[in-house]
Amino acid sequence: MAVRIEPLAPERAAALAGAYEQAVAASRRRSLAILGTLLVLVLVAGWLAEVRPLALVENIGGLTAYLARLVPPLAPATLPADLAAWYWGLPKWLSLLGETLLMAYLGTLLGGIGAFCLCFVAAANLAPSRSVLFLARRFLEVCRTVPEVVFALIFVIAFGLGPMVGVLALAIHSVGALGKLFSEVVENIDMKPVEGLRATGGSWVETVRFAVVPQVLSNFASYGLLRFEINVRGASVMGFVGAGGIGQELLVAIRNFYNADVSAILLMIVLTVVAIDLATERLRHALLGREAAR
Repeated sequence: MAVRIEPLAPERAAALAGAYEQAVAASRRRSLAILGTLLVLVLVAGWLAEVRPLALVENIGGLTAYLARLVPPLAPATLPADLAAWYWGLPKWLSLLGETLLMAYLGTLLGGIGAFCLCFVAAANLAPSRSVLFLARRFLEVCRTVPEVVFALIFVIAFGLGPMVGVLALAIHSVGALGKLFSEVVENIDMKPVEGLRATGGSWVETVRFAVVPQVLSNFASYGLLRFEINVRGASVMGFVGAGGIGQELLVAIRNFYNADVSAILLMIVLTVVAIDLATERLRHALLGREAAR
């Protein structure tokens, strides 16, 4: 049976159309006001930060010329010899790159363990008390606010040069970053298992072990893999302050204007990071897919 729709009265239709036009006009005014405010803020920020677009345009040729100097001459007729000359230090660079990967791995592992221990008391739904929650969150904030390079400089003064400095710096920063992410995962869990275990007389540790950890473990692993990717990049920079690894060799090449060495080392780092990104991305998707299938 067809339903007949009665048309609106002309006065009512005109009133609704006028109200709609007013709402659209008000929305446009708000959008323009927001865009104007953002533009003003961008201009003020650029002025205060002394951003000079004209200087960038005038000197862009110097950047492109330097990038061109980084690329060694590669001729098809002598390509094997050119590649061998380009990567003359490959065994040494691979050893230093492995050292960088180990720094990132250990820093992520230690940081992940510290974040795992602190995230439960830094979550509002599980913290034993408000004071413990406050102290845990402030500690995590300090760990992730100070850059890794600053921590590395402090540890170089305290412990001397070496990879251990980079591991400690990455570990502390990873504690803060992963602790924040882990605690947010914990705050979004299903509280019914927690309430059920508490009702049966389970302790706080038992509640975390049997009601919380099974819900968050896949997400924790996913965030840990993501942090490992970030730490590989960070470990490459640690050598700039004497923390060892491939970054130290890169700094030597830059300071001595060994342009071919700079491009060779940079290409190795980029390819390594890309490979790690692809591998860990597949692992993260597998873990999250397994969690969603439960």
